[in-house]
Amino acid sequence: MLKTFKIIAILEGISYLVLFSNMLFIKPNDFVLYHKLLYPIGMSHGVLFIGYVGLAILLKKSQNWNFISLGFILLASLLPFATFFIEKRYLKNA
Repeated sequence: MLKTFKIIAILEGISYLVLFSNMLFIKPNDFVLYHKLLYPIGMSHGVLFIGYVGLAILLKKSQNWNFISLGFILLASLLPFATFFIEKRYLKNA
């Protein structure tokens, strides 16, 4: 399950960055393309976000994470590029 969490952490970080790039770069230039991409990108990011949080909570006990570590891992899902840091710091043995 740790390897699955590692993959989801990377995919969640990528989907977060793609969602931001869609909002920042495509919206001013092409409003129709923005709305066509918004739903699938947003939905995939939402599913990956829920999977990331759910797996982090499930892995807390098996990985012996304390509440502070779990808090950092969950906070990383809200910040751009943070899931890549978490993947390197907490999931290096996966």
